[in-house]
Amino acid sequence: MTKQVATYRLDGLSCTNCAAKFVKNIEAIPGVEAVDLNFGAAKLNVAGNVTVEQLEEAGKFDHIKVRPAHVKRAHKIPFYRNKAHLPFAIAIVLFMIGVYCSFALGEESWYTRALFIGTIIVGGYALFMDGLKQLIKLNFDMNVLMTIAIIGATLIGEIQEGAMVVLLFAISEALESYAMEQSRNSIQSLIDLSPEVALKQAGLEYQEVSVEDLIVGDIVRILPGKKVPIDGIVVQGHSNVNQASITGESIPVSKSVHDEVYSGTLNESAQLEVRVTKRSHETKLAQMIHLVEEAQSEKAPTQQFVDKFAQYYTPLIMAIALLVIVVPPLFGGDFKHYLYQGLSVLVVGCPCALVVSTPVAIVTAIGSAARRGILIKGGIHLENAGRLDTIAFDKTGTLTKGEPVVIERVDLVDLTEDDFKLIYTLESDAGHPLSKAIVNNLNSKEQLELSHYEVVTALGVQGVHRGITYRIGQRKFFNLNTHDALMIDSIERAGTTKVLFGTVDKVKAIFFIQDTVRAEAKEVIQSLNNANINTIMLTGDNASVADAIGHTLGVQHVYSELLPEDKLNLIKAQQRQARHIAMVGDGVNDAPALAQADVGFSMGGAATDTAIETADITFMKDDLTDLPDVIQLSKRTLNTIKQNIGFALGLKLIAILLVIPGWLTLWIAIFADMGATLLVTLNSLRLMRK
Repeated sequence: MTKQVATYRLDGLSCTNCAAKFVKNIEAIPGVEAVDLNFGAAKLNVAGNVTVEQLEEAGKFDHIKVRPAHVKRAHKIPFYRNKAHLPFAIAIVLFMIGVYCSFALGEESWYTRALFIGTIIVGGYALFMDGLKQLIKLNFDMNVLMTIAIIGATLIGEIQEGAMVVLLFAISEALESYAMEQSRNSIQSLIDLSPEVALKQAGLEYQEVSVEDLIVGDIVRILPGKKVPIDGIVVQGHSNVNQASITGESIPVSKSVHDEVYSGTLNESAQLEVRVTKRSHETKLAQMIHLVEEAQSEKAPTQQFVDKFAQYYTPLIMAIALLVIVVPPLFGGDFKHYLYQGLSVLVVGCPCALVVSTPVAIVTAIGSAARRGILIKGGIHLENAGRLDTIAFDKTGTLTKGEPVVIERVDLVDLTEDDFKLIYTLESDAGHPLSKAIVNNLNSKEQLELSHYEVVTALGVQGVHRGITYRIGQRKFFNLNTHDALMIDSIERAGTTKVLFGTVDKVKAIFFIQDTVRAEAKEVIQSLNNANINTIMLTGDNASVADAIGHTLGVQHVYSELLPEDKLNLIKAQQRQARHIAMVGDGVNDAPALAQADVGFSMGGAATDTAIETADITFMKDDLTDLPDVIQLSKRTLNTIKQNIGFALGLKLIAILLVIPGWLTLWIAIFADMGATLLVTLNSLRLMRK
């Protein structure tokens, strides 16, 4: 029987090679059944009997610290107080004294040499132990390359350079670790948003309890200046709530009775009483954290290519180093000189910079977007967004606000009180925005008994009352005679949607409904058109309404009166023309088209669970201006990755070419390796800027 899976957070996980080694060490622990490590999110899932102490022992080689997922990160220990850095500090001191002695006593002094050897042993002990273990297993990772190079340099008398390589390699590792920590800060900041305790109502009093102990239906009090601990509905009070942590909105939102509030948001001005609607692991914040972590665990296509390339890269570097050492001496070259050159090739060929070139950029970009209320579900979707040449938009709720209103009602017969009750009964549970508009327009809020109630997709709603079938919906939902059809078709109101009410073959009333275009929609469409991205509007609405809105916004192509399957087929048709197409919708009715598109964008609105789960990328603050931002972020990320790979390989290639004139030294090699890692790190962290 499978053991319960325990989840842990990791601090100090520095590189992908270390992550793979950490997993192998955990798998070797007796009682462990399965291990899943999310490197990007520094999150570990372990099935089996294991303690935190055993896990930390498995990660001791990289100073990995382990804590249960519910335990928040402790304050970071300053560098000078971290015992793990003591060997490095001692090595630095030994090296500096050694450099002084080399000037005062000469490089050949036994005292000077002893200091440099001490630097190598103290600073490189952990590196050597791991490198030798991996060498025995014929696993040629970067530690093996560095171990061979440093020991080789020492054996041929280049002790000072060997000591310098040890120190610079440690600095390079620290830079890589810093890069990953910075890129993970976006997730950690989301995790840190959630309060650990809440004030729960217990009779006439309020008690402080753990947020994890809250259940649906509990009443919690949220004081001004405090964070909302859980998702819920306001039952008493009125306050301004800052939702920037969830939606990215900078302006606080007014909340009163019946309004939703979300865990991690900030109650700014007054006390609120809130009824809990979700457990702590089900909140919108928890869902966001989960989705971002899953996204960062998925390898983007570019990263998969780099990882595969790296498998061949390291053996290739070792082969080049061997050729440099062996071939020139066969033709009279100095063996010691070319042995030194070959060792330098091993150092410069260290794959650190190449390995981190893609994941640091992807993790940073996804985390940066999450902080702005944009959920990207994986590196592949981030990359695909930058390649789009066509974007299809659903109309209602996407290009428009999705809050239509009835602007006019035309009665073809005198409506009775029962007719109004029938309309309310048919529309009150239909769930469509047009139905809501009609319900809001009615004075009567009473229902009649209906049988055979049915919502007919893309047509309307029908039900039977006293043996007569009543319908409300589109014109084609009714079986009209020619005279009535012509008469009804002649009644039009420009830019409105026409909804008919009556029996199967007789229309009694016509509702004219108009939706409001989003304020930012026209500007967004214009910016996409200017960027040579084709814009398409897909809607189930009638042609006249669709054309009017499409013309107002400047959409290039408008397709109207579509069923969900029609939208899906149009997406497929675009893909058959080799188009890279995205679909922007509400995540519910447009689910088939969202799933088929190369990238599915969902307008979060109230950020429904369905909307978040359906799409590849979700805009939590329900703002179309996030769309061009994501496309721009994607292009920046792709460019950054290309630059990183160029930096990583270019610097190393230049250094290796220095072998030809015999100019490559261990100093140059380690500076080239460290320089590539530093460039890749800093270049990737630029993606944190908006």
